[in-house]
Amino acid sequence: MDKALYIAMSGAKQNMLSQTAHANNLANASTHGFKADFAQARSMPVFYGPGHPSRAFALSERPATNFNPGPMMETGRALDIAIEGDGFIAVQAPNGEEAYTRVGSLFVDSLGMVKTGNNLPVLGNGGPIALPPAATIEIAIDGSITVVPLEQGVEAVVLADRIKLVNPPLETLHKAEDGLFHRMEAEEDVVADARIRVTSGFLEGSNVNAVHELTSVMQLSRQYEMQVKIMQAAKEESESSARLLQNS
Repeated sequence: MDKALYIAMSGAKQNMLSQTAHANNLANASTHGFKADFAQARSMPVFYGPGHPSRAFALSERPATNFNPGPMMETGRALDIAIEGDGFIAVQAPNGEEAYTRVGSLFVDSLGMVKTGNNLPVLGNGGPIALPPAATIEIAIDGSITVVPLEQGVEAVVLADRIKLVNPPLETLHKAEDGLFHRMEAEEDVVADARIRVTSGFLEGSNVNAVHELTSVMQLSRQYEMQVKIMQAAKEESESSARLLQNS
């Protein structure tokens, strides 16, 4: 009886954690460049002190991220870019480390720094990209940024920098709580990959399947109700056993 109670109790708790993962995916169904998290459940033996692990508990986890590309959404804005196929844009994370993202909604701040929509500096050939005051800014298919300085004609076009585009092995990356992808072993930075191409005037949409996430949340909700019923049944059986012992 205590086995059933323990499994049901841990299962109900892990059901709530799984619902959190799927609800987070569903909430980001319209977030540009968002990659959905996978979720899975498994049973784990309980090792406590000497003896055989006769008890088990449920465990929910996010083992990986879905790296499939999302749909291309046209914006017509010159500083919006979307990566064609595999690859990432290198940015400077809030902790100063190099991190990677697929969010290509860029802008230039008052100091001339090129940043993503969530205010992270975009990295170039020698660090964060800084542009001079310019009349026009264009991003080429290879990530090169060309500008026409203020009060000058198109004949004065200047190659300012090139966005660092990388394509590290996916198994070496993990998605952190900041929404960025970090290397599991960040001993040295990833080298830029010249084969990656970007499309200007587009943004990548989320790869979340809203229907799948919604049905998963509903299924987990029904599983939670089942776990609660098992706990209630275990309680009733315990009370019945206590009454039998009292009458004997």
